[in-house]
Amino acid sequence: MAETGVHDVIFHGKKRAPSDEDNGDDHIMAKKPLVTLPPTWDDPAAALANARHEFGEHGGVNMSIEASATFTVMEPETLSRLFAGELGPDRDFFIYSRHFNPTVLNLGRLMAAMEGTEAAYCTSSGMSAISSVLMQLCSSGGHIVASQSLYGGTHALLTHFFPRACNITTTFVNIRDFDMVREAIVEGKTKVLYFEAMSNPTLTVANVPELSRIAHDKGVTVVVDNTFTPMVLSPARLGADVVVHSISKFISGGADIIAGAVCGPATLVNSMMDLHQGALMLLGPTMNAKVAFELSERVPHLGLRMKEHCRRAMVYATKMKELGLKVIYPGLEDHPDHNLLKSLANKDYGFGGLLCLDMETEDRANRLMNNLQNCTQFGFMAVSLGYHETLMSCSGSSTSSEMDEEAKALAGISPGLVRMSIGYSGTMEQRWSQFEKALSKMQDSSFLKH
Repeated sequence: MAETGVHDVIFHGKKRAPSDEDNGDDHIMAKKPLVTLPPTWDDPAAALANARHEFGEHGGVNMSIEASATFTVMEPETLSRLFAGELGPDRDFFIYSRHFNPTVLNLGRLMAAMEGTEAAYCTSSGMSAISSVLMQLCSSGGHIVASQSLYGGTHALLTHFFPRACNITTTFVNIRDFDMVREAIVEGKTKVLYFEAMSNPTLTVANVPELSRIAHDKGVTVVVDNTFTPMVLSPARLGADVVVHSISKFISGGADIIAGAVCGPATLVNSMMDLHQGALMLLGPTMNAKVAFELSERVPHLGLRMKEHCRRAMVYATKMKELGLKVIYPGLEDHPDHNLLKSLANKDYGFGGLLCLDMETEDRANRLMNNLQNCTQFGFMAVSLGYHETLMSCSGSSTSSEMDEEAKALAGISPGLVRMSIGYSGTMEQRWSQFEKALSKMQDSSFLKH
């Protein structure tokens, strides 16, 4: 039974008027699972195809958009029952869109299916998803163990904001060093082990099964950011407890939406929506229903897009290496995590849609990016990723600029590290010719390995 003030987000039924026969328990009996995973879950695309399709109000093949901020009831007593947690979205009863919205819940159903979790809740940004779940799992005085190679915004959250505002501290570790991870966990105090499935920007691949075993042996919850590898990796199926996303990236694909998601156990997602102590409920990182509709229309073809991002990244990484460039890409056999990723990845999705070039100095990195954008139109100098055009940035002075020099060094971020999110527009022959032309305009070749 749902606790008072908690609405069960993982179920959905048909709305009906509450009757005198209703009591605190009978609405449980009518609930239908939001996500029903097949006995063998081995492909996120198949799981998405098995998710319930939401039709439009008048039979449209696309669902309707529920753009209302507030919802009416037929009887005055229903409002008190809604706020008491006796009625909720499980029966198609809604109060206010900061609580729950039908269109946003449908996107959550798709995210849960894709990640293989019981439930999911979609938020207004990736950072709001990360901060909300960590604040739900950690109270004042709590402790987090986190990878030293993280997105700069997450690193700043853990390093500066949490200690000041929440009295939550973090120990950063090399997640490839399992002994270091074990030693950093303080039993009884450490609440979360946090890392990225594939790190931003260094493309370190996390051994999710082993890290999850280490954490679970000590009673610690594992939270994994899977922004870089949707469809490619499924952390919850590998042992993680919670998966977070910046939906703004590959899942959106259009560089036009800011959004996030928390995917995990129903008990956690429901607790985050508690009227009195839920981080999502009280901090209010609400997703707009119109945004949720847009994203729900893009998720079905995410698998096709990821396969092409990854295929092109593999081709380009191979050719760049042949030219003597210092390439970081997990699909290359000399990458330290190549075999690990090969063993963990979902079949036929490749090795990720990002690669890095180490140009050694920021000046060289900037000159290369300038040539690639302004001379040959290979891609755009811009942060973010997952767009149909190639996006590139010098990580140390952009998306990782929140980190100090020592933290960057520990994370393996060199001053000239160029992160490229490989797009799929144009032909590969056309784009590769543009890359070679831009490279030929560089005034020196000392960065090439001979």
